[in-house]
Amino acid sequence: MLFLVAALMLLGVVLGTVAHAPLTVTAVLAAVIAVWLGVFAIRERHGRRRRTSTN
Repeated sequence: MLFLVAALMLLGVVLGTVAHAPLTVTAVLAAVIAVWLGVFAIRERHGRRRRTSTN
């Protein structure tokens, strides 16, 4: 998942979307997205385990 965030950030730099923002802002936003995706993945995995154990 972190690879996906890094790939999207690199794609943004190549396309020029992120090139106009300072590197620190870009890095902070990439970290926020990575944490958000990580929390989402943990919640999804935990939710699926709870549903399958009750069936």
